[in-house]
Amino acid sequence: MIRTRFALNRIIQPKLSLEDFFKLTKDLDLNKIELRNDLPGGKIIDDYTIENFNALSKKYGVEIIAINALQQFNLSDILSEKKTELREMITLAASINCKAIVLCPNNAFSFQKNEREVFRETLASLKAFGPLLQESGIQGLIEPLGFTECSLRSQLRAQKAIQESGFSSYKIVHDTFHHFIGPDTIETIINDYDVSYIGLVHVCGIECEMSLQQYKDKHRILVNEKDRLQTKAQLEILLKLGYRGNISFEPFSKSIQEMEIESLKSSIDSSIELLSE
Repeated sequence: MIRTRFALNRIIQPKLSLEDFFKLTKDLDLNKIELRNDLPGGKIIDDYTIENFNALSKKYGVEIIAINALQQFNLSDILSEKKTELREMITLAASINCKAIVLCPNNAFSFQKNEREVFRETLASLKAFGPLLQESGIQGLIEPLGFTECSLRSQLRAQKAIQESGFSSYKIVHDTFHHFIGPDTIETIINDYDVSYIGLVHVCGIECEMSLQQYKDKHRILVNEKDRLQTKAQLEILLKLGYRGNISFEPFSKSIQEMEIESLKSSIDSSIELLSE
């Protein structure tokens, strides 16, 4: 597998300045990154102007593959608000040559709606957002979250919603963590996934022993030989089925986020080597 297919999500070290994050990426001989809107300060490109940000990207030779994320995208009560937020994100994405925006579903135990209602609201959002994405040429990446409280846990449901929306601007994020704790299985990938709907793969690992219900973002580390998420197996199946897109590291654990830079580089190199074998 070509090394340049791997990307870094900025959550890997959220306290790094953008320039230091770009430098980290280049030092690893990588050139793809994901930006976020949930880091301290809440600014996707920090305090940079568009012009200065683009100059910095060019200096380090990095490509922005996604902005993560439009949250609670599938709630009808705030659809108008989310449409406005998406417009703003699309404008920024287009100005920094970013190819996609991640869409995350509502993820709360307080969400008291049945599966049919959730699907209807999800579909309504996709139909509302579709013209904006199609006109801009920006891709919407739907990321099912495996948590039991999430309103959209299954990639199969996301795939069905995309099909019924009628818009080709949508793809799915296959996150190895969320897949493992969600309702889909390895057999589901093999028998039911249409890999052409997958637009990005997020990878991480978990090595601590606990029940699926206890797995949280804070446990997500870089992939190693002790990984319990079957990340390598998931990735191998997706590749055999024809996935040819990017693979982005998204570890949330403080043990990774606070790691000394040289140790972090070594750990990322080890993960890439493991996943590329």
